[in-house]
Amino acid sequence: MKFGTKALHAGIEPDPSTGAIMTPIFQTSTYVQEEPGVHKGYEYARTKNPTRDALEKNLAALENAQFGRCFGSGMSATETVIKTLNPGDEVISTSDLYGGTYRLFTKVFAKYGIKFTFVDMRDVSNIERVITNKTKLIWVETPTNPMMNILDIRAIADLGRKKNVMVAVDNTFASPYLQNPLDLGADIVMHSVTKYIAGHSDVVMGFLGTNDPVVDERFAFIQNSSGAIPGPQDCFLVLRGIKTLHIRMQRHCENGERIANYLKNHHKVEKVFWPGFEDHPNHEVAKSQMRGFGGMISFIQKEDTIEQANKTLRTFKIFSLAESLGGVESLVGHPASMTHASVPREQRLSVGLTDSLIRLSVGIEDVDDLIADLEQAIG
Repeated sequence: MKFGTKALHAGIEPDPSTGAIMTPIFQTSTYVQEEPGVHKGYEYARTKNPTRDALEKNLAALENAQFGRCFGSGMSATETVIKTLNPGDEVISTSDLYGGTYRLFTKVFAKYGIKFTFVDMRDVSNIERVITNKTKLIWVETPTNPMMNILDIRAIADLGRKKNVMVAVDNTFASPYLQNPLDLGADIVMHSVTKYIAGHSDVVMGFLGTNDPVVDERFAFIQNSSGAIPGPQDCFLVLRGIKTLHIRMQRHCENGERIANYLKNHHKVEKVFWPGFEDHPNHEVAKSQMRGFGGMISFIQKEDTIEQANKTLRTFKIFSLAESLGGVESLVGHPASMTHASVPREQRLSVGLTDSLIRLSVGIEDVDDLIADLEQAIG
């Protein structure tokens, strides 16, 4: 079954009681049992909910995963992976990382005795250099946020197997339409479902997929025990959004390519970060592991000052100044003060994230209108 068909049908069955083609919203906290321990597979909604079950099966199918679990946010999904570790364990992550993940690692879990090391993962030898016998997890993000760096999932997964270290990939920027980390050898795939998968800026949710039953059992235990689950209304909205994921991603990619090339040729733009350019670092890796280059773009203007960046950000009319990404509407953000404000400035600068860098989430509007908005904003 190909992607577009899976998006509409995988894990979805007509409601047996009514024939409803859309999965019902099972808005219930508990389920009646015939007698103690005798039930229809559902006891309490924190543990299982039929609407959530359908979504988990659908998302697992899109990532070619045997197992899938949904969570209340992308951060709660990430947190669940770290909760499988123990004090004294070590995690290696990319130095160019979403600010919320960096904050979770360094401000929440580090104090419980888990060590986090951040390296430039574009060169896999940098990872191998810091692996110890205490390393239990390699956390990958590709394309990275917001520098759009491409990390070689196959090579990192091969290293993980060689060293007996789990590899988890944050696949949010690519979406399952463009990239499937499990097919490339990763052990775990994570999504902030909030972004491209839901796609309409109206849901906050996370997802974990794996082909390892033991890993999935751990996720299920933590999901139930910690209770960071999405409600059935949100699951319904995501199921609805997924039905157009492949169509939306096609337009995101088409618009992204047009805008990336427009910015690259703009006389007031110094640098554009987009993995579709042949001169983008690891472009050949991107071509080998992705089916397109997406709608996320970062750029720096030639007048490389925070004042100029703020002036540009204030001037947009169609691009909305807001955090998040992946919705049908175009967004513009300032990572240094928004998504990555929790990352120390010296750390941001070390990976090229300057105070003036601007990040675009290119939506599905008419691309000529988006280019006109960029023209008037940049000047």
